[in-house]
Amino acid sequence: MAQTLVIKIGTSSLTQTANGQLALSTIAALVETLCQLRQAGHHPVLVSSGAVGVGCGRLGISERPKQMAMKQAIAAVGQGRLMRIYDDLFSSLGQPMAQILLTRRELIDRSCYVNAYNTFQALFELGVIPIVNENDTVAIDELKFGDNDTLSALVASLVEADWLFILTDVDRLYSADPRLDPTARPIPLVSAGELSQLQVSAHSTGSAWGTGGMQTKLTAARIASESGVRTAITYGRNPQNILNILAGEPLGTQFEAQPRPENARKRWIAFGLVPGGKVFIDAGAVQALCQGGKSLLAAGVVRVDGDFQADDAVQICDLQGLEIGRGLSNYASSELSRIQGRRSEEIAVILGYQGPETVIHRDNLVLQK
Repeated sequence: MAQTLVIKIGTSSLTQTANGQLALSTIAALVETLCQLRQAGHHPVLVSSGAVGVGCGRLGISERPKQMAMKQAIAAVGQGRLMRIYDDLFSSLGQPMAQILLTRRELIDRSCYVNAYNTFQALFELGVIPIVNENDTVAIDELKFGDNDTLSALVASLVEADWLFILTDVDRLYSADPRLDPTARPIPLVSAGELSQLQVSAHSTGSAWGTGGMQTKLTAARIASESGVRTAITYGRNPQNILNILAGEPLGTQFEAQPRPENARKRWIAFGLVPGGKVFIDAGAVQALCQGGKSLLAAGVVRVDGDFQADDAVQICDLQGLEIGRGLSNYASSELSRIQGRRSEEIAVILGYQGPETVIHRDNLVLQK
């Protein structure tokens, strides 16, 4: 059965630890594995790190830059080199590939989001393997994904993937860093219910050349799981593990998927958008949303944090600060602050015009599972 597979490989797996130069044998093995997946009828998508690391190696820079403009300039140098290597290797196996550069803007704008989905589907139909990376050369802080683990999970949600494979420098998730703690316990499987409560020592910030760490991989697994995507973390130097996992072998750490939200618009609200603020609601409103399937009314709003406009995404939190969902606000934060706690029929008098009866309509609301 054909499946859509998103494979993310980190900088630590793509480069040699000592000098940041590309690990060509690993890249060749990865390309061969992707071609095997495509020949088996699957639709693989590669999310590849490495542009900044390769650029540093190309320019003889010994450590990753911290200044945004310098990082973007180096990424521009490295991206071309990295894609040239991928193209040469795929071409030698007769497999066409395509490059897709994304920023948050493409996922925030609904029409861009739909267009990106359609582009991926067209590439699958053409038998092309897409290679995705953040558009590091132009992305500003507000529009950056932060790390390619998060990017890969959002891409997996976008393309409605069956699997997300995160290839990294460890063979699986452990209860602590096995390089520092000999009592560290391997974790082979995490159920959907256990994922939100998973407690591990995951404070590593990644390699000198990368931006991720185990914590970003757990975040990616949560996003993917909530999108209905099964996730596996496995050793990046052995990409063939992907084939073995698909064959049923219990390799790496696997994260079960939750039931996939059928509504693509709600997946976009939950994972594509960046919340502009928080709306805190009382216990009655929590019950109405979570158990009654109702829309959020102004009467249930207790506090508003942040500066957002009408139609922006917001986090919905209970009085303890726990996020219970996300949605599109019908009011700007300045307006909502004036009508919070008031009945719907009072809105016109307070604001001077008749606004929507609901603060967040249930059709634009996604609750946490």
